[in-house]
Amino acid sequence: MKNQDILHALKLVIVCIMWYISSASGNVIGKLVLNEFPYPMTMTMVQLASAAVYLGPILSFMGVPKSGEISRRYYLTMIIPLAFGKFVSSVSSHVSIWKVSVSYAHTVKATLPLFTVILMRLCFKEKQSLSVYFSLVPIIGGVLIATVTEIAFDVIGLCSALFATLGFSLQTIFSKKTLKDTGVHHMNLLLILSRYSTVCFLPFWLILDVTRIVQDENVLEHDNKLFALGLIMLDGLFNMLQNVFAFTVLAMVNPLSYAVANATKRVVIIGASLVLLRNPVTLMNVIGMLIAVFGVLLYNWAKYYQKLKADRERKLPFIQSESDLQALVHKQSSLPHSTTDSNLKENGFVHNSVFLENLNHMEQVSLIPVQSNDFDVRSIPESPRELHSRGHHVFHV
Repeated sequence: MKNQDILHALKLVIVCIMWYISSASGNVIGKLVLNEFPYPMTMTMVQLASAAVYLGPILSFMGVPKSGEISRRYYLTMIIPLAFGKFVSSVSSHVSIWKVSVSYAHTVKATLPLFTVILMRLCFKEKQSLSVYFSLVPIIGGVLIATVTEIAFDVIGLCSALFATLGFSLQTIFSKKTLKDTGVHHMNLLLILSRYSTVCFLPFWLILDVTRIVQDENVLEHDNKLFALGLIMLDGLFNMLQNVFAFTVLAMVNPLSYAVANATKRVVIIGASLVLLRNPVTLMNVIGMLIAVFGVLLYNWAKYYQKLKADRERKLPFIQSESDLQALVHKQSSLPHSTTDSNLKENGFVHNSVFLENLNHMEQVSLIPVQSNDFDVRSIPESPRELHSRGHHVFHV
């Protein structure tokens, strides 16, 4: 292994550890604060404001490009609804960890793939492979086991976790659409949504939460108000950092490796909450949590290979395989081939009787078969249209 590879692996390990620490710390601190300070909207506002304030300088330091343009119409039709969804989903998430244990809340949030598959089918008519559908079974089963065996079960906590997961799923789907439509960097989109969420819902927070806080004697007479305020600010900082580390890991590895790292992060959060918060659990409860997390890993694995298959089909739509080249040339008078110039131009070019595909490593070629022995190389048509008009066919060997 080269020194450069060792440094890359070391950097990846360090970033993952920081990602896990910030995520677990934020969830544990959030639970501790909400037990004494039951104002989930305030917790959400602190997190959004922290991202709105800290992310700008951090992105400038990281050299994240400010690419892409967003029109005023697009802000009204897409960005503002996304900001609304981000705020509501975050509030629901805080309500869930306030009402139930962190470990159970994160187990319920493992249903994110289920909501994503359903919403993609309803909104975009997108179908999935059988392996993707089968991967949802352990997710549903694990969450059901964890729910049935949860000691500190609360209906509001369950519904809030499910609603938050639905909101995060919608955000994921339409954030990807926004990235594709505008070309804006994903970290800049996170910054934009955080700022708009903070500004748009500041009045609601002042009316619904601040007016109650200033009248809450338990808050006003608390012995450690400054310490509690420090924990709230620290929770906001950790939430912002875990987003930065998550995107950094995604930029360093392929989607499948990121899925494994993300599933590991969820296990770390569940484990840290069980150890530090000491919420009571049963063996079946833990088994249900692990099954759900394993299902998420299977889902990401199935989606990754489904995408690889779809990419191969788009790149090589006209390729046919045949082990016996001579048999294919002499036994078939008409071979399937590309019917458009764009397919040939997009996927490769003809050079001395050989069709070279535009693959990254140029490890495969497609030959143009010769119909007779007295073939003259100079008679090869130079354009794809001439190639089709003379009856030559392109296939894979």
